[in-house]
Amino acid sequence: MSGEPQARRLSAPSKDETALLPPFEGLGLAQIVVPRTAAQFEAAVDELLASGVAGFDTEAKPTFAAGQASEGPHVLQFALADKAFIIQPQREGATAALTRLLEAESLTKVGFGLQSDRSQIQARFGLTMRAVLDLDGVFRRLGYPKSIGVRAAVGLMLGLRFHKSKKTTTSNWALPRLGERQLLYAANDAYAALMVYRALQRDGAALR
Repeated sequence: MSGEPQARRLSAPSKDETALLPPFEGLGLAQIVVPRTAAQFEAAVDELLASGVAGFDTEAKPTFAAGQASEGPHVLQFALADKAFIIQPQREGATAALTRLLEAESLTKVGFGLQSDRSQIQARFGLTMRAVLDLDGVFRRLGYPKSIGVRAAVGLMLGLRFHKSKKTTTSNWALPRLGERQLLYAANDAYAALMVYRALQRDGAALR
């Protein structure tokens, strides 16, 4: 049969395979910042913009009725190498901070499956995210399945097991004060994305 050979499709590690790996430790509670005052939001924005790149994700209160539209995101998280910022939009000063961060061309927001996050952000805040790097797209260009996801990516690039609790995933993210498990979950979703990004950088992967 003539024609150019097709590119070989690579295989991401399965859930069973990553379950055998050492655990991904992630950030602890002492490394998680939840801004609550104007000064805290200002400091968070300044530190994130100065970093140039941050792991990013969002969380939303789940919907259970058929056809019910999500009112999220209710939490937006930005991670650096040594800390994460958890931003709750209902807090005074949060909208101005989010506008600066999400629209900043100078801050690359790195994460997995960010198309739905972008749509929710546009719908709730009327903001257009700029400087977004969806790592699913990076892995797709490398020859992996369409949506490799954070669990498989952590196993592949870091050789570690990334656990996501379904109970925490479907918890109420609209609460005025989040629980410890929620804070750790949200922070490390974004932190894991940043660690995978850094591993891809070390391997010389094309990230644009």
